[in-house]
Amino acid sequence: MRNMTKHAQIRSHQRGLSPLILDLLKRSGRRTFDHHGAVQPSFDNKARQRVAHKVGRTAVARLHECWNAFAVLDTASGSVLTCGHQYQKIHQS
Repeated sequence: MRNMTKHAQIRSHQRGLSPLILDLLKRSGRRTFDHHGAVQPSFDNKARQRVAHKVGRTAVARLHECWNAFAVLDTASGSVLTCGHQYQKIHQS
């Protein structure tokens, strides 16, 4: 995947997040803005439905391990700053 910082490349490899998952996050994930110049897409129920519509239910069933994935994107350039697995709910203000 293009537009990834070196840090994001290392983290995606360490955390087992493929470029496909990061691309699905960027295209279909629910976006939460941090008000500091970054956005964090993640898979909520509606995002999962959008992915199922795009790639099919069979592929979605195989991606069940990645539904807790998230990425942090720079809003100016769209590049991935970091990524990982989310284990706690994101609280919105």
